[in-house]
Amino acid sequence: MVSQLKRLFIGRPMKSSALANEKLGKLKALAVLSSDALSSVAYGTEQILLVLLLAGTAALWYSLPIAVAVLGLLLILVLSYRQTIAAYPTGGGAYIVAKDNLGTATGLLAGGSLLVDYILTVAVSSSAGTDAIVSAFPALHDDRVWIALIMIGFLTIMNLRGVTESASVLAIPVYLFVIAIFALLVTGAIRYLSGDMHSASSGAGAALHGVTLFLLLKAFSSGCSALTGVEAMSNAVPHFREPAPRNASTTLVMMGVLLGAMFMGITLLAYGYGIVPNAKSTVVSQIAEAVLGRNIFYYMIQGVTALILFMAANTAYSAFPLLAYMLAKDKYMPRAFTVRGDRLGFSNGIVFLGVLSAALILAFGGETEGLIPLYAVGVFIPFTLSQLGMIVRWLRLKPAGWVPKLIMNTIGMLTTLFITLIFIFTKWSQVWVVFVFLPLVILLFYRIHQHYSNIAEELRIEPEKEKPYIAKGTIIVPVAGITRVVMHSLSYARSLSDQVVAVYVGFSDEELEAMERKWEQWNPGVRLVVIRSSYRSVIRPLLKFIHTVEAKSPEHGPVTVLIPQFITRSWWHAMLHNQTSLLLRAQLFRQQDIVVTTVPYHLKR
Repeated sequence: MVSQLKRLFIGRPMKSSALANEKLGKLKALAVLSSDALSSVAYGTEQILLVLLLAGTAALWYSLPIAVAVLGLLLILVLSYRQTIAAYPTGGGAYIVAKDNLGTATGLLAGGSLLVDYILTVAVSSSAGTDAIVSAFPALHDDRVWIALIMIGFLTIMNLRGVTESASVLAIPVYLFVIAIFALLVTGAIRYLSGDMHSASSGAGAALHGVTLFLLLKAFSSGCSALTGVEAMSNAVPHFREPAPRNASTTLVMMGVLLGAMFMGITLLAYGYGIVPNAKSTVVSQIAEAVLGRNIFYYMIQGVTALILFMAANTAYSAFPLLAYMLAKDKYMPRAFTVRGDRLGFSNGIVFLGVLSAALILAFGGETEGLIPLYAVGVFIPFTLSQLGMIVRWLRLKPAGWVPKLIMNTIGMLTTLFITLIFIFTKWSQVWVVFVFLPLVILLFYRIHQHYSNIAEELRIEPEKEKPYIAKGTIIVPVAGITRVVMHSLSYARSLSDQVVAVYVGFSDEELEAMERKWEQWNPGVRLVVIRSSYRSVIRPLLKFIHTVEAKSPEHGPVTVLIPQFITRSWWHAMLHNQTSLLLRAQLFRQQDIVVTTVPYHLKR
């Protein structure tokens, strides 16, 4: 049943040789890896306006120069990450760059920040998409948590089906959003220039005494949340078709052009139409209503906006498993993250991301707006470390034409460091938790790495000196009676050693005597030891006997406990029987110097 459901939702397993076909062309990669960055158009301008509104509606004019500054930062990041892709074509982005040039600890800081950021991206994007739906259909407000969870589940399943298949489906809403936004921008610009528009605000004459440098910096840092997701291309270079570095660089430029044009266009329309953010309707929703009216085209805009916000999470689904794979390959995360699933994706990373982001949705009741500064900081820390790592690389290697590259990365590092500091100082009350949580994540990375190192050291052998040896010891077979299961287990035990002991635990003298008589009549050629349990426990007397024999094991070799167990045909049949064998095995697995094995006997009816 489980296998059939898995085939239905995930699809049939794919051969490892098909991995080469699971690569993305530029158009599909643009949709899959740019959805996070492009979706920020839906809330980037709004984040700026919300801060400026604290100084009055007249202060909203400052959104224009702030948007230009954000575009300048976008240009710097695009050019800088093109250099990162060329230098590190295997992907990994900030983690690999920082680890290679700044040391392991710095690399783990960058990697941990990005992992946390991707989890927050899925949660925030799902909530933002839900907000867009609720703006159009207020009656759904009470169901916003369920809507977000359903979308997370959908994206998880789609990504489990494989990169190519998910890209083919998920690219549609991304390009619909791009077309819809550009159509809105063109229509809005034509109506504005022709004078056929209606201002949504009446505060143009408000005083500007509340505008301070601190407020402008805070608005700028809020607008920089529109740049989250720009780094995804450098992390996911292996997802591209060959030549992967060139295709990734080209796609990065395409994303930068689209993001810059849409972000600046929305900001211009918001100012031109006097849009003021409010809790009941998003800025994009108000612009669409002002330009188009509340008609079918308005609902189409809201629909594709909701879809792109949901699809923004798909960037994380593409980048998180790959980054987790690289950390796991370096033994800083569980090795389960290196395993490819039936559809050749890193399915454990995909499921892990979906579960944690869904937990955030439930924990915050779908109200994840307060997480936006957190995940913006989570992006700008790796931004800064990546640029710094590239600076160190150019200074160390000094390849041909390295000076212009050094200058570009230096500008990028100083700019992103400045933005990070702005985030910290202007939003400390919202982002302080990052500086508590990230050290714990890095500590966890080191603990995992230490665990793997300790195991490797303990399991390592010297092939020239150490060889397997034969040591036939005592085999203990717990029995509950004389049955075909017991006979099957004893036959197997006698094929391994001549020192086989059967052990029976009874609750009364009558039981023990009856068992001894039956055993003597049967005469299987194996000695029987009977133990009386005064407290009606089977496990405890067995463990005591096993430890007694194990204490003498240096004389007789290792002790093996061979547990008979019958396997029922139906899963619910197992519920009708005592699970003594399972409990005994669970107890013995914790004991040192005792070998535990199970001999299954499959029932036929």
